[in-house]
Amino acid sequence: MGMSVTISAATEQDAEQIFRLQYLCFQSEAALYGNYRIDPLVQTLDSVRREVAEDCVFVARLGDEVVGSVRGRVTEDGAASIGKLCVHPRLQGHGIGARLLRAAESALAQERGATRFRLHTGHRGEGGLRLYRRVGYQAVGTSEGPDGVPVIVLEKAAGDYAATA
Repeated sequence: MGMSVTISAATEQDAEQIFRLQYLCFQSEAALYGNYRIDPLVQTLDSVRREVAEDCVFVARLGDEVVGSVRGRVTEDGAASIGKLCVHPRLQGHGIGARLLRAAESALAQERGATRFRLHTGHRGEGGLRLYRRVGYQAVGTSEGPDGVPVIVLEKAAGDYAATA
């Protein structure tokens, strides 16, 4: 292809591409559970725009195309909630997800004062679970998402973000 994937903070102009990308990427997750009402598939474009404006959102770009994204925000307990990590299916398995995660963790710790990182992933999503464990996340519990899908809650200390490099 001759181009490399770059990671950068998302801009307002990226919202529509992020919206379309997450819809594509989370189809396989929805199929695992037979539930096509999971949050990334029912989220509105306006909601994505708000997240880009207010939260810590990073994108992976291949040229002008957004091929990956992740979002995070610091919650009231000082933990950073990280979510909706996705990479275009044709580019999965090349470390883009780990790079996006590392960018979000770094910004959330350094710029927003996060003390811990927390994320939720479906209990059947083996690819995601492998990635999160590889970069230092540990399961701390389970819960049920608002869509009824059982999720595993994973965390790691904010000081550990450099370990994902």
